[in-house]
Amino acid sequence: MIREKKLIPQAKKAFIGGSSTYNINFPEDIKLPEVKVINKRIFSTPFGESPEFKIIKIGGDIVLTVRMHGWRTGVSRADASRQIFWVLEQAGVHTVLAEGGVGAIRKDLELSHFIIPDDYIDLSLRRDIHLSDKYLLIMRDPICPELAKIFTKASNKLFPERKVTRGIYAVTDGRHFESRAEVKMIESVGGDAIGQSLCPEIYLAREIGACYAGLYLIVNRAEGIGHDWSHKELRDIFYKEAINVGKIIIESLGQIKQKKVCQCAKLRKKTLLK
Repeated sequence: MIREKKLIPQAKKAFIGGSSTYNINFPEDIKLPEVKVINKRIFSTPFGESPEFKIIKIGGDIVLTVRMHGWRTGVSRADASRQIFWVLEQAGVHTVLAEGGVGAIRKDLELSHFIIPDDYIDLSLRRDIHLSDKYLLIMRDPICPELAKIFTKASNKLFPERKVTRGIYAVTDGRHFESRAEVKMIESVGGDAIGQSLCPEIYLAREIGACYAGLYLIVNRAEGIGHDWSHKELRDIFYKEAINVGKIIIESLGQIKQKKVCQCAKLRKKTLLK
């Protein structure tokens, strides 16, 4: 396995895999001729060795991909995120797509359908997670609207029977799920769905000047919302939908244009603290 900073390839696009593609070998299991795996590498970073990256090619574009947010035994989730985004910054990535599974609070969110957040509430305890002190990060429009449109279009094209909903993603720490009282509190402050990965990725994407958006599969109803979910129900959704989510990711990556028309990069300013 190669572990050298100088061998970080240049790429404009990246995909951070989550729980919704965890049960497949991405992208090989999608079996699309236009998608090729070039290499697999681990890189040395100031925050420890990175998770394994796959360098893939979709059409003419190089894409860096990583599995399950880089989370792995013996590495904190905070350090995993820093390792990933340090590599993406060195590679020159300006577009990051992510995915995951979330629990639904809103009653109109259906199992196996999708939510694309347009805002978030960070209730995690992963604080002070950054690569440097150089920037003031404005989180006015945290999700890139252009990438959200691409995700929606790709989902509607491949799975027109499924709803793609916008909403507020409430971030908790995990690894456990939330209690009924916690869900009731999150619902009271406006959370529509609950997950564990949007933060700090969304902060780090803005710090490196990249656009970011995530597509999240509804895998259960949060505690106290409707009937109690079963472990089998959760498992079946994850296993059944992994290939489908992977297809949406590849379709979306192929639709991203190099020329940006969004304002995401302008929401990163030089720090006022010297």
